[in-house]
Amino acid sequence: MNSFFSEYWSDLSQLFANSQQRLFYGYLLCALVIAFVWLAKTTGLNLRSNLISALGLTQWRSRSAFADYKIIIINKAIFLLIVPLLITKLTIATAMFELMHQAFSQRTDLSNDIPRGAIIAAFTLFIFVLDDFARFYLHKLMHQIPWLWQFHKTHHSATSLTPLTVLRTHPVEGLLFAVRSAVVQGLSIAVFIFFFADKVDLYTVLKVNVLVFAFNIAGSNLRHSHIAINYWRWLENILISPAQHQIHHSVEPRHFNKNYGSTIALWDKLANSHCYSEPQHPLNFGLSKKQCAGEHSLYNLYLAPFLYIFISSKKWFIKNLKPNVLNKTVHRVEQARCTTSDKNQL
Repeated sequence: MNSFFSEYWSDLSQLFANSQQRLFYGYLLCALVIAFVWLAKTTGLNLRSNLISALGLTQWRSRSAFADYKIIIINKAIFLLIVPLLITKLTIATAMFELMHQAFSQRTDLSNDIPRGAIIAAFTLFIFVLDDFARFYLHKLMHQIPWLWQFHKTHHSATSLTPLTVLRTHPVEGLLFAVRSAVVQGLSIAVFIFFFADKVDLYTVLKVNVLVFAFNIAGSNLRHSHIAINYWRWLENILISPAQHQIHHSVEPRHFNKNYGSTIALWDKLANSHCYSEPQHPLNFGLSKKQCAGEHSLYNLYLAPFLYIFISSKKWFIKNLKPNVLNKTVHRVEQARCTTSDKNQL
């Protein structure tokens, strides 16, 4: 038990100190600077007002934000118990590597024909793009499949956005995204090692994929914030801006099921779910315009999805299976009656 608490506090204390996580203090500082410069350019307010606005103290003190804090504290403990049970990227990579050996009678080693720098660049880009697509696709499913949406509602129930809202997720959703990440990394590693052997590596900064690092220092934390930074229209066809992701959290019906993407806008363009930012229209966030304050309760954040699934399953069973079961029972009773009647006649 002591080791669990020791590991828990160690994990929690690394929330802002781990450069491999989006909430790393360096990335947060970059977001603050970008927000300050943006406000100075667009609002015309004095420096003090811009700094206060960039910090967003009102948002950090909101009831929604306090729900974020509680979820982070609770989820850290839950995942500390679950993570050791999850399949790892190394396990997936090994399994995929063996499958490829069986599928291809002869292994093709391309490492001698391509410069090592090109292989590293290709692997860095490949894993970034595949991870972004997998994140987009799973996110889309979380909205389209009713029982998955019940878990994803925990994230969308946030009525004030802060960088910590990125961790406002139900444990079931967190589990699905953890498995997604392991599959993406395991698959990428297996494919590249199969073809390029020991020349496979990543271009990194602070132990992070250089493209992920660029995404984080460019203000990734502003996606969950009150600072609606939009890009040029042509750039929003390529990359998802903070303002575009905020549209994804909007309570306006026209914004529902828009901008599932994390970084690359192409996936939304192809899925017809792309929406440009609307800087002229202030946004309200949450599940609906009439969202009740109870959505921030631990019951609704954690337990309500399971209750919904139980009730929905029960209704489905009654509607689809129970009549069939009843009909079969009646049929068997009638058969038994006929058999009994025949015997009596004999």
